[in-house]
Amino acid sequence: MPGKPTRRLETFPNPHPARDYRIHMEIPEFTCLCPRTGQPDFATLVLDYVPDRRCVELKSLKFYIWSYRNEGAFHEAVTNRMLHDLVRATRPRFMRLTARFYVRGGIFTTVTAEHAKPGWKPRASADLATLPDGSGARG
Repeated sequence: MPGKPTRRLETFPNPHPARDYRIHMEIPEFTCLCPRTGQPDFATLVLDYVPDRRCVELKSLKFYIWSYRNEGAFHEAVTNRMLHDLVRATRPRFMRLTARFYVRGGIFTTVTAEHAKPGWKPRASADLATLPDGSGARG
């Protein structure tokens, strides 16, 4: 049975809750309607997050994104609303949603919204250019 658009975001337990790791998603088919003209707006959404106890289930995310297709929304409002809903569903350590809207009237618009769990600090990433023995990367 084909799926239907819905605002219900499903989650599943984080398989590695003790570790900070980034989940990166690119969603190139986001559409909503301009609230002034009713014309379609198209965007690529980039979602990056560090999960805490829950991760977003991809099929439900697809149906959630689809639910905006016929809704009028300003770019700033829809980006922040989606971030709010995703944070509420997953309660991540960190989440960033970037919406890169395609050109409209000669203007590209990019909206980025972020959330960080109070007290959470990102850990430093490993520098792979130098190995622990100081010899540099091997290739």
